[in-house]
Amino acid sequence: MEYDICVVGGCGHVGLPLALCFAKEGKRVVILDNDEAAISTVLSGSMPFAEGSSEGLLRDVVASGRLHACNNPEIISRSEVIILILGTPVDEHLNPSFAGIIKIVKGYIPYLKDGQLLVLRSTVYPGTSDNLRRLLLKEGVDVDIAFCPERIAEGHAMCELYELPQIISAFTSDGKKRARALFSVFGPDIVELEPLEAELAKLFTNTWRYIKFAIANQFFSIANDHGIDYYKLHKAITHNYPRAKDLPGAGFAAGPCLFKDTMQLAAFNNNSFFLGHSAMLVNEGQPSYIVECLKRSVGLRDKTVGILGMAFKADSDDSRESLAYKLRRILEIECKEVLITDPYVRDERILPLEEVIRRCDILIVGAPHTIYKNLGLEGKHVVDIWNLFGKGGLIR
Repeated sequence: MEYDICVVGGCGHVGLPLALCFAKEGKRVVILDNDEAAISTVLSGSMPFAEGSSEGLLRDVVASGRLHACNNPEIISRSEVIILILGTPVDEHLNPSFAGIIKIVKGYIPYLKDGQLLVLRSTVYPGTSDNLRRLLLKEGVDVDIAFCPERIAEGHAMCELYELPQIISAFTSDGKKRARALFSVFGPDIVELEPLEAELAKLFTNTWRYIKFAIANQFFSIANDHGIDYYKLHKAITHNYPRAKDLPGAGFAAGPCLFKDTMQLAAFNNNSFFLGHSAMLVNEGQPSYIVECLKRSVGLRDKTVGILGMAFKADSDDSRESLAYKLRRILEIECKEVLITDPYVRDERILPLEEVIRRCDILIVGAPHTIYKNLGLEGKHVVDIWNLFGKGGLIR
């Protein structure tokens, strides 16, 4: 085969770091993506998004020929291993939507060759790997199918691909051997499961994090409603007390994974996952809670409000499913004017930080970017539920 690995959807936050690291380890890697602008950016040696110290590696592997990118699906036929970065989204009714992934896979069937290894890497609804296996068998395609979920956090992928254990699964012993050999280039710590087990393990992991954030946000609201700073309690609870050390701070629990995966798990459990649904209500309700607190304490009708940071998490340029945008929509109904700023996110509505600070009566931290920590915001009404400034999170 011309290529060892083809990463389908490989210009995104999951696929590109994976492709880079495989190329770093000497694999011949090709990226297949339908985003022509992202392909051009990658082939020019520039990252299309922020991801640690990856740009130097990208330039090296492109220059060496170990990494290529294109939008021609015929490249699948010339690759030993196909890695699909195609997840299962949820629709407007919070149900898993399979139509997209099935349509895409069906479109690639003419390019698949018997004997290839097909790896699902993104989070999928439980049973998706088996559905895909049965679809390909029906079409007469004889490939090994594996589900090997990604476990990295955005911004840390280049380290965590090597530091974290890799979970692998497949439907045959040969498939498991091939998956183990593929991901062993990142380290020897491999955890082997059956495909359905691996699919659930990924959903359980993200849902556990989402529920932990919901607990922190609910605690924050309870304390705040009684005029108590949650972070004073948080410090007392976690100080030298190991059984509480994983209690998070408050903030926006958002992004492209945690909410979606919690709702997928709920659907898999016949929508009887009451803890998951409760977590969703708490986390998704946090922007509304902030606005209601401000309406009671200072009033908003005559106020200009600024949001500092529109990414879904700190020091990221990824605004997918960011609750800062939900906060903006609610504020637009309640206050005179809403201004937004972010040094990383691309959005035509974003204004310079200095202008937002100057023009706004109230400033709300939407994403706790490190560069905001030393801002001089004297004389401004600041809402900082993250405790970015170290002065507590009480909404006054």
